[in-house]
Amino acid sequence: MTSADDVSQMFDNELQKLQNLIDTVDSKLDLDIHVIVETYYQVMNVSSMSVMLRGQAEPGSKSLLDRVRESEKLISKQFNSDIHLQIMKTLSDAILADTKKLQSRSPGKKLKEEIESDAKLFEELRQKMSTKEFVEQYDKSLHHD
Repeated sequence: MTSADDVSQMFDNELQKLQNLIDTVDSKLDLDIHVIVETYYQVMNVSSMSVMLRGQAEPGSKSLLDRVRESEKLISKQFNSDIHLQIMKTLSDAILADTKKLQSRSPGKKLKEEIESDAKLFEELRQKMSTKEFVEQYDKSLHHD
């Protein structure tokens, strides 16, 4: 296998990983924070590889350029235009729901179980807010390209 074949194979593997993640995200209503973050990292990875390969592709590598265009279309049309917006809404809604739930809990003396439950909910809220911030950074990059 040549170096170009290695690069092509690696790109195909990364593109397949991205497709699998997009399929997972697109089919679930309740998303795990780790899956969201992994999906965005994979989108950025494949996007970077696409830019690099487009610039380095040899004139005879039409097949690779077709796959690069396919990846760009997948990211642009399916992820950026649909799934990304869905994730942003889901995170916003989840943060609002968790915030309201925490605000509605009565202050004052609490049982150990209530304190532990609140602490767990605060941690989940923190993770969701952090992930939303990460997703918003991606969104800003879309509007600056």
